[in-house]
Amino acid sequence: NWRCVVSKYFKPKETQCSCCGLNFMDEEFMEAIDAIREEYGAPMIVSSGYRCVNHPIEAAKRAPGPHNTGMAIDILCHGAEAYRLIRLALSIGMRGIGINQKGDIDQRFIHLDDCDHGPNRPRPWIWSY
Repeated sequence: NWRCVVSKYFKPKETQCSCCGLNFMDEEFMEAIDAIREEYGAPMIVSSGYRCVNHPIEAAKRAPGPHNTGMAIDILCHGAEAYRLIRLALSIGMRGIGINQKGDIDQRFIHLDDCDHGPNRPRPWIWSY
């Protein structure tokens, strides 16, 4: 039900769909995330990686989002660490950056994706939740 994309820093379990365990993360995307992690120099906690079409968040959308492509990840962080992560993501060319820095401090995250520009997915793009 899943394929193992080799990552230097992230175990397959960290990026699999939370509702079914599928894991179709894109290999080149994970290489880019590993490069960001290398520069970041500290552990990065994944709050969401791959999401199948039945995942509650994806199922509520008109069409599956970036997480369903295997080219998106949400990293828990806030404040200066979020700023640093965004700078690194921009420096390697990430095309989608979502910023959630409100609410419980433990739930704040930065979304990173490297999806192509499309009719319902403009890229490059930065947004807030």
